[in-house]
This record gives sequence, structure tokens and C-alpha cells, in this order.
Amino acid sequence: MNEFIPEIDPTPTFRSNWCQWMVKIVAFKLTYMPIILTLLVVYVVDYFYAIATLLISYLITGIVRSYMRNNSIPKKQQEYSYNDNAIAAWYLYRTYCFGDQR
Repeated sequence: MNEFIPEIDPTPTFRSNWCQWMVKIVAFKLTYMPIILTLLVVYVVDYFYAIATLLISYLITGIVRSYMRNNSIPKKQQEYSYNDNAIAAWYLYRTYCFGDQR
């Protein structure tokens, strides 16, 4: 009933400042991009379009987040819950910052 899934690999941490900043930028975009887009549309166009932009951008951000999570986190560890920072770290570790882990 209460089976424990052992964690095989810890969430990667990086040595170079470039990879650390990339993780922070990607995590920030995953978290706040729908709000930033909505505020931009409110300022430029109208409230009705801003509400539509908010709903569509939440949907698109969720799809991007699940794509990054499913393609970068090891299969045995996907049952854990990860925040945006951890998803960004795993994704960048698997795609751009290969051997830069501590």
C-alpha cells in the first residue's frame, strides 16, 4: 500500500554561472509568463483579450511544463512532484549543460 519509490538521481545542481542563470530564467518563464503576457495585453489591447490570453497562456505553459518534465526527468522518478526550478534544472541538464553538474 505505502510503497516508497527510491530516488535514483538527485536534482542536478550546476557549477557554471551560465547554467545556473539559465535554470533561473527558464523557471521564471514557466512560473510568470502567463501573468506577464496578460499584463502586456491589458496594457496594449483590452481586458477581454487579456482574459483569453491568460487562459490560453496557462494552457500552453502547462503543456510546455509537462513536455519538459516527461522528457528530462528519469522514468522511475516521475511520480515525485517537482517545482518549476527542478523541472528547469533537469531539462537543462539533459539538453544543454551535460557535464556541468557538481
